[in-house]
Amino acid sequence: MTPVEDAMRTKITQALNPTNLEIYNDSSSHSHHKAMQGTVSKETHFRLVIASEAFRSKMQPARHRMVYALLKDELERAGGIHALQLKTRTPEEEEKLMAQERAEKGQHVADVENK
Repeated sequence: MTPVEDAMRTKITQALNPTNLEIYNDSSSHSHHKAMQGTVSKETHFRLVIASEAFRSKMQPARHRMVYALLKDELERAGGIHALQLKTRTPEEEEKLMAQERAEKGQHVADVENK
């Protein structure tokens, strides 16, 4: 883990008590971009997947605003987070998605076995 990732994990865990939290640091894939030239930070691009009860009854924009507010310092700091991709779900939405993925994998296996 890295300092920015650690800070994000701590803030999100304390505020949202997520049932699932995945943090992907994609910074190395973007370090060659012109906008990143001269940036000393190697922690600029992240993808987050968060499942939390705190998102219940909130639309995606409101959920994203909650996360942006938590990570305000990391987003505003010079050399801080340049890009943040969010997937925010309730635990039920997460479980439904996982069940759908398991069913699709089972279907693909059945398709291969039947050929």
